[in-house]
Amino acid sequence: MPFTSAVRDSMLDQLNGLATHASIHTADPGTSGASEVSGGSYARQAITWQAPSGGSKTIVGTATFQIPGGTTITHSGTWSALTSGTWRGGGALSASEVYSAAGGTYTLTLTATAT
Repeated sequence: MPFTSAVRDSMLDQLNGLATHASIHTADPGTSGASEVSGGSYARQAITWQAPSGGSKTIVGTATFQIPGGTTITHSGTWSALTSGTWRGGGALSASEVYSAAGGTYTLTLTATAT
């Protein structure tokens, strides 16, 4: 049974309190948030969500992460807290990125869609 955009938007509103931090991963995080980047100055980033429209919603602005040198990133995710917390889900980046020994930053734009 397909839901209307209004119902999907209402479902997405729940993310405001559930998915408050974004993460970056070195492999598919699966159902548990596995393979999160670690080391260097990496940390999850706090996110806030715009109002949903048409069954999708995007974070306000972007989230910028410090990626340690020698790391390849492939996925992003969402959590309920800065550390520990509850895994809320994630997905593949549009393209993997490989960081040299110097490391660098990665800027994430995140959209959630209810279908």
